[in-house]
Amino acid sequence: MDERYRIEDTAEIITPAIVVFREVLEANIAKMIEIAGDVTRLRPHCKTHKMREIVELQLAKGVTKHKAATFAEAEMLVGAGVRDVCLAYNLVGPNIARAVQFRKSYPEVVFSVTADHVGPIEALNDAMSHAGTTIEVLLDLDTGQHRTGVEVGEHAIDLYKALVDAEGLVPGGLHLYDGQNHQTDLGERRQAVMVCWDQAAGLRDQLEANGWPVPRIVAGGTGQFPVYATVDDPAIELSPGTCVFHDVGYGQMFPDLDFQAAALLLTRVISRPTVDRVTFDLGYKAVASDPPADQRVIFPDIPDARLVLQNEEHLVVQTAAAEKYQPGDELFAIPRHTCPTSALHKQVFVVSKGKLVDRWDVVARDRWLTI
Repeated sequence: MDERYRIEDTAEIITPAIVVFREVLEANIAKMIEIAGDVTRLRPHCKTHKMREIVELQLAKGVTKHKAATFAEAEMLVGAGVRDVCLAYNLVGPNIARAVQFRKSYPEVVFSVTADHVGPIEALNDAMSHAGTTIEVLLDLDTGQHRTGVEVGEHAIDLYKALVDAEGLVPGGLHLYDGQNHQTDLGERRQAVMVCWDQAAGLRDQLEANGWPVPRIVAGGTGQFPVYATVDDPAIELSPGTCVFHDVGYGQMFPDLDFQAAALLLTRVISRPTVDRVTFDLGYKAVASDPPADQRVIFPDIPDARLVLQNEEHLVVQTAAAEKYQPGDELFAIPRHTCPTSALHKQVFVVSKGKLVDRWDVVARDRWLTI
């Protein structure tokens, strides 16, 4: 393993565990700012790490605007000192009342949410008006992923007008997440991303021509980030997320992203069931199970490792080098999908210059904190 991932003493690390290497993490944050070109253009997503301490590191670098997907993440951000939070999630059901409570609890915070349907827009407006407050709402656009959002067109204009006309809502701009653009070739990805940007920018121009404010366009994720960073438009806000930790999936899909894995899984051998198999304490309660079962992690020190069986607390690896490993031996694994992996752990262990220096709570892995 690289010297940056050295740990002098692992006796206090109960496995399976996420180990965050602080210097690598800080280098990733610095690279994110460098790509953005201007720290004020950034609105990074906290869904990957969900930790107050990482937000504080970003704030110290001048990253003041942040993005979340849950109220717990939004509350964690505010607790870390953030005063501009975009909850990029369409609110329905009890979350509308939670939005009112959030506005009352944190009146000093610029708080925005997203919407793509007249029903929730009306419900949110009624709730805010009844409470005597307002909330910023970004119109959520669908440029091809077909997960959430409204297609650019007359219906989108009508929905934005509803935001303008609503007494309890403030039109906050547009939200564009084009997660369908995961082309490995940067040139192909650039072309696809710019098609999405042109749609959003064109809609913005139409809305402003009607005299309606469009203060921001929150655009993209980590994979699209380098392309949107080249857009010279004062309205754009860049929303990378995974790059703070990086992972195998993004590393393979987007080789142009110059980030390094900052959050590794430390695991120990617990059995040697056959001559070519090694069993680790790394079940799917410790690593995200949305990737295919044979692709959930890689072991840098076992290049021929084949993941043949995984249960709640076990991961069985087949390798020609099995005889090298005995129960108690420690290895690193890099997750393919780090965002849901972090949500499986109550704490992470923080290592700096080879020493275990801290433990950080993964605060926002919960669905709710106080709101």
